[in-house]
Amino acid sequence: MVTELGHFALILALVVALVQTLVPLIGAHRRWPGWMAVAEPAANAQFLLVSFSFAALTYAFVTSDFSLKLVTDNSHSLKPMLYKVTGVWGNHEGSLLLWILILALFGASASWFGGALPPTLKARVLAVQGAIGLAFLAFLLFTSNPFLRLASPPLDGHDLNPLLQDPGLAFHPPFLYLGYVGLSMAFSFAVAALIEGRVDAAWGRWVRPWTLAAWVFLTIGIALGSWWAYYELGWGGFWFWDPVENASFMPWLIAGALLHSAIVVEKRESLKSWTILLAIVAFGFSLIGAFITRSGIITSVHAFATDPERGVFLLAITAFFMGGALTLFAARAEVLSSKGVFSLTSRESMLVLNNILLAVAALVVFVGTVWPLVSELAFDRKLSVGAPFFDMAFTPFFVALGLALPVGALMPWKRGKLGRAVRQLIPALILAIAVLALVFALQTGRSALGPVGLMLATWLVAGAATDLWARKGKSDLSRLLRLQRSDYGRVVAHAGLGVTIAGVAGLIAWQSEDIRVMQEGDTLTLSGYEITLESVARVQGPNYISTTGTVTLAKNGREIATLTPEKRFYPVARMPTTEAAIDNGLMRDVYVVIGDPQDGGGWAFRSYVKPLANWIWGGAILMALGGALSLSDRRYRVAAGARRTPAQGVPAE
Repeated sequence: MVTELGHFALILALVVALVQTLVPLIGAHRRWPGWMAVAEPAANAQFLLVSFSFAALTYAFVTSDFSLKLVTDNSHSLKPMLYKVTGVWGNHEGSLLLWILILALFGASASWFGGALPPTLKARVLAVQGAIGLAFLAFLLFTSNPFLRLASPPLDGHDLNPLLQDPGLAFHPPFLYLGYVGLSMAFSFAVAALIEGRVDAAWGRWVRPWTLAAWVFLTIGIALGSWWAYYELGWGGFWFWDPVENASFMPWLIAGALLHSAIVVEKRESLKSWTILLAIVAFGFSLIGAFITRSGIITSVHAFATDPERGVFLLAITAFFMGGALTLFAARAEVLSSKGVFSLTSRESMLVLNNILLAVAALVVFVGTVWPLVSELAFDRKLSVGAPFFDMAFTPFFVALGLALPVGALMPWKRGKLGRAVRQLIPALILAIAVLALVFALQTGRSALGPVGLMLATWLVAGAATDLWARKGKSDLSRLLRLQRSDYGRVVAHAGLGVTIAGVAGLIAWQSEDIRVMQEGDTLTLSGYEITLESVARVQGPNYISTTGTVTLAKNGREIATLTPEKRFYPVARMPTTEAAIDNGLMRDVYVVIGDPQDGGGWAFRSYVKPLANWIWGGAILMALGGALSLSDRRYRVAAGARRTPAQGVPAE
């Protein structure tokens, strides 16, 4: 009965989304307050209905209701409770329902926190959100219904993909979707502003917190996915330029550009075209990510579905919203003229450079991701674009971005002197060069990536510290305590990027690796560490059988840690997984993996020493913390910039 009610709630949500789309749009066009007011209760009703539907599906998974096809295909009675719950979104249909739930949450949030918005703009924003919800609810109900029943339910289910039975994957999708779907708010504000015929400083203030929240969630989601790939897949890597990884990275890059561009709209009423276009493209890349993940055009451990019919539906949704928004963007070009002027040497110009570098970097990733598909369709040639292409094509733009960030943060608005900003950064430059020289002196016969990467990281961190110190001016240190949280947020986020770059450079440049067959009692030495395979045992887990090794880690004869790498086999799914064992440290990880038994005796055994590995995720945490600090700034919490209600103007309709 509960599942039937959940299905019915989805149908009602579809009807409400239709009302939310049409009635407020007509009301805003006709200036009918009653019709515009429908947007808020409709957004709240849609959220409540989708929430109930999601709760009903969760109930079916928790109670192992195998009369539902989705539960049968993705759950098992012996599965731990955590993975029964996360199994709700560990599949195409359930993850799509989670997507719609978050979409409805953002729409409802706009009604809760948008009290300072002009009524026509608010109605149009919620109408666009309703249209997106309408499209995805139709997609879910007509092609991916999660509440399909089985005529003859089995006694037990087929289990969830073992790779997804992990805490990292339990939390990675919700955070990622909060970022993906959160960008729909920037899209809705952009389309509503184009319909309204007005893009001004107040609009820039309104759109920034939504974009910032989405960027923070996307940062956390990507970091969790990278961390999962590092320890769960057993390959020892943190990023593989997989198409689905790229699908989340592209919106993150564009959202970063959008954040910086919205600052210029807010402060100087410039870069309006840039900001509107980036808002459209950022959500467009989120839709492309959904298409890549669910269309079956690529093969990935991340992919949810391989149904071409679903792919065509998603492609139609992407084409409708992207095509419609870009057409509106072209038609409304006259309302996007900038009021502020600025010189070539100004913060505005540096932010334009920032946008160009981020946009080109995202374009490089996009081309590398879709080129194999284009090549096969257009030229009937199967190509593979791997890490070497991305490393070579993407890295120069990101290095240039890292070099420019500290300079841009110190440039004044409107016009300034580049030399003055650079002079303030001389201590940071000296420190960065000193780190470069020191690391070159310490390493012999190694890649230049490590020294150069640490130099760039030092430049970013020291540049962020210089930016913070410059805010003090000639006042005493107490002025630093009175700075706005957005200033601290910017500094922490830029420093976090530097820390992540240091981690990436250190891990790639100085990693040590050993692959061999080991018997019980064997010892190997790697980068000064003694690694001993003490024993191997067969262990029965709740829904798997594990080959578990006991490994002693020592240095200079002193035992440091005992590690237990596993090779698991899930009988129901008939799939193996590798569970790496890691001794984490501030300056390095020691990473061991046990493999299959060998014909001559012993087990395949891989071990790594990974310098600065945890700096990658530490930097991501700092970036997210910086975004959260900025988001907590009082100007955004009380919408200070929106309290001065501007003149309504005459929409260009």
